[in-house]
Amino acid sequence: MLRDKARTEESETARGALEALKARSSAKRAETSAWFFKTGPGEYGEGDRFLGVCAPDLRRLAREFEGLPLAETLKLLGSPWHEARCLALLVWVRAYAKGGASERRAIYQAYLANTDRINNWDLVDCSAEHIVGAHLEERSRSPLTKLARSRSLWERRIAIIATFRYVKRGEHGETLHIAEILIGDSEDLIHKAVGWMLREVGKRGGLAEEEAFLRKHCRTMPRTMLRYAIERFDEPLRRAFLRGDVY
Repeated sequence: MLRDKARTEESETARGALEALKARSSAKRAETSAWFFKTGPGEYGEGDRFLGVCAPDLRRLAREFEGLPLAETLKLLGSPWHEARCLALLVWVRAYAKGGASERRAIYQAYLANTDRINNWDLVDCSAEHIVGAHLEERSRSPLTKLARSRSLWERRIAIIATFRYVKRGEHGETLHIAEILIGDSEDLIHKAVGWMLREVGKRGGLAEEEAFLRKHCRTMPRTMLRYAIERFDEPLRRAFLRGDVY
């Protein structure tokens, strides 16, 4: 009985979660992930380390460890292993959705205090809308503007991806506002994220707003951003935007 209790307590710690991750690891998948997430010298994920755990297993473990205390998830977020940081964020997403006001506030504050650990596009994309976007839904959105003007690539991506929360609810203004701030960004990962969110605006009831934004910016915005934004347009209109032949 005492041994069973000890095992249960161990499973509710960051160490227990890390052991569960290692039990599902794959050296081959880790090698592929290191290449896919650009971990080489000078690349955006430089130095990141992977265990090689697949996304479905990460989501299953997030359900298993959803009761992990905030202090333990912070230990996971501080891990050198990419999947440990991802698991911490997925646990936070679940906890935020189910938590009360004080727990939600604590998760939001911990998230913004640790953006240096949310340091790849998948970590941002699985969490920003569900924590930052959700927390600011009924509050001032000014933190998004601050994030969009950050020197941190990941904070800027958090700013635009967080607005997906509002796009899904038919609100497009915040996405267009943040997109305008990021229109001249130098990073490809921001070009892709902004283009994706603009495409979602058009897809989810804001086509006229998306087109108006693109007519204003298509001649100067990064080509990757534009291409992502117009993926769903019919071919003649898509080509017109690529030529800048729209007014």
